[in-house]
Amino acid sequence: MTDDRPRNVLFLCTGNSARSIIAECVLAREGCGKFNAYSAGSMPTGKVNPYAIDLLERQSFPTGELWSKSWDEFAAPGSPELDFIFTVCDNAAGEVCPVWPGQPMTAHWGVPDPAAVEGSDEEIKNAFLDAFRQLSNRINIFVNLPLDTLDRLSLQQRLDGIGKH
Repeated sequence: MTDDRPRNVLFLCTGNSARSIIAECVLAREGCGKFNAYSAGSMPTGKVNPYAIDLLERQSFPTGELWSKSWDEFAAPGSPELDFIFTVCDNAAGEVCPVWPGQPMTAHWGVPDPAAVEGSDEEIKNAFLDAFRQLSNRINIFVNLPLDTLDRLSLQQRLDGIGKH
């Protein structure tokens, strides 16, 4: 990883309506041009969760270009060549995450699904805020990794470790 081009990062989740969308927005901002952020789902819902939109707008993220899309779009000819793929679905919730073919580095950064939370409006908003904080923390660690100096094995260990934070 020694060239200066921006790295292409895909965040995957089942519905591509909340966690992966949030991660895409956070990396787009925090990556400071070093990364191109994308998100997709194995079974996209077709719309972004309104609680995710509300949270992102309250954090001053642009939301007008966000949409729920299939991860198949990133396997199509002409798609960006991906450097990293992070699954953000929470296996404990019983979700099925896609397996990505190819050579990108991958890691699982599971986060509980805030869209699955039932309760008051405040409880649901807090679940989305918790997911946002967890993803933001992991992404901030990722963007500060010394990608140019880590060999592939060391980088993989660091990526896996981020998922435990």
